[in-house]
Amino acid sequence: MRPRQTRPRLLQAMLDAFSLPDLRRKILITFGILVVFRLVAHVTLPGVNLGALEDLFESNAMLGMFDFFSGGAMRNFSVVALGVYPYITATIVMQLMTPVIPRLQALAREGEAGRNRINMITHWLVVPMAGLGGYGQIILLRSQGAVDSVDLLPTVAMVLAIVAGTMFLVWLGEQITQYGIGNGISIIIFAGIVAGLPEMLGRGVMTVEQGPPWGLIFFIIVGLATTVVIVIFTEAHRRIPVQYAKSVFRGGRMYRQSGSTYIPLRVNTAGMIPLIFGMALMLFPGIIASYFANPTGVDPNFANSIMNLFNPEAALPMGFFYWGLFFFMVVAFAFFYTMVTFQQQDLPGVLQRQGGFIPGIRPGKQTAGYLNGVINHITWGGALFLAGVAIMPFVAREITNVQMLQLSSFGMLIVVGVVLDTMKQMEAQLTMRRYEGFIK
Repeated sequence: MRPRQTRPRLLQAMLDAFSLPDLRRKILITFGILVVFRLVAHVTLPGVNLGALEDLFESNAMLGMFDFFSGGAMRNFSVVALGVYPYITATIVMQLMTPVIPRLQALAREGEAGRNRINMITHWLVVPMAGLGGYGQIILLRSQGAVDSVDLLPTVAMVLAIVAGTMFLVWLGEQITQYGIGNGISIIIFAGIVAGLPEMLGRGVMTVEQGPPWGLIFFIIVGLATTVVIVIFTEAHRRIPVQYAKSVFRGGRMYRQSGSTYIPLRVNTAGMIPLIFGMALMLFPGIIASYFANPTGVDPNFANSIMNLFNPEAALPMGFFYWGLFFFMVVAFAFFYTMVTFQQQDLPGVLQRQGGFIPGIRPGKQTAGYLNGVINHITWGGALFLAGVAIMPFVAREITNVQMLQLSSFGMLIVVGVVLDTMKQMEAQLTMRRYEGFIK
């Protein structure tokens, strides 16, 4: 028996990947860029009181969740404190605006040149979004005593540094996409989340000292089960059979030939976008209210009431409001974003132009109605899955009493999705060279 058959399939695939010079170069470039990202994440902005900043993050669950996604960059309030999330927001805005603005629709139909123009507009849109986000964070930290300077010039310099840091991360992600293993922006986010896992797990272990250890064990079991469910629903799709008819000339005569394939309609077409929308809207009222109230104040007022109402760590029964509203918002955004994406794809029109048809369904309106019915039906499964995963941290916390809100569904979806996409890309590279890949 050959030695490569005696090794585990995943280990052998990794060895095969590093044995290829071009693929090994891409992997090493990706790791090098991630090292640069982690180094920049520790470059703190001037005028920041690190002691007060640490106390603020210990007492504010919302800031702790943002810090988890930035890989500790926000806790240090570094130049990349916002990460690449302004770019993600700008991309989502452009996706939603494309069907509405005729000029963007025309650019989307121009192929590669049009996509490059839209990408350039997206990059320009990142600048004001990063500036507004950075200024908001500075004002919030200044109100809590974590930023010392109140002068205009230092504030402008800090905002410009945050904008530059965000654009630098976007550039690093594009270098990974072009010269590395691909999915650069997603890998940057993935690296930030993974970098915060050791500290998060350490805090989870510390909470067990106040109670029996079975809570942490059950929490880990729930996390693993949730990961399995995420993998299943991420890969789940319904195959719609499609047939194509074409004419070929042979010997001076025309013959009709037909071929069959299928359209994979994903159960979770929206991906993690509904969670981004839902989380942003749920955190926004609390963040705005924090500008006008002292979270540690004793006297209740309207701003403190809003902060408590939209606090993800609120105790029952008030916690039901936050997580219940989060559940329904994720379901609504899942349907909304799926419908927007499906309309942009225009699958009925593409099939008709390419001479394809669904067996038993007439082309045109009947095909459009059939596909709309299918996508509406399977979206219920994807929407309920996303909403269930969204409230899983709350359910696990109430059952196990383990306070690890940072391990959110959003982070788990990103980690699992990036790992699956990276494995598929590595699989494709190995398959082209007749190697066995990661996925059997």
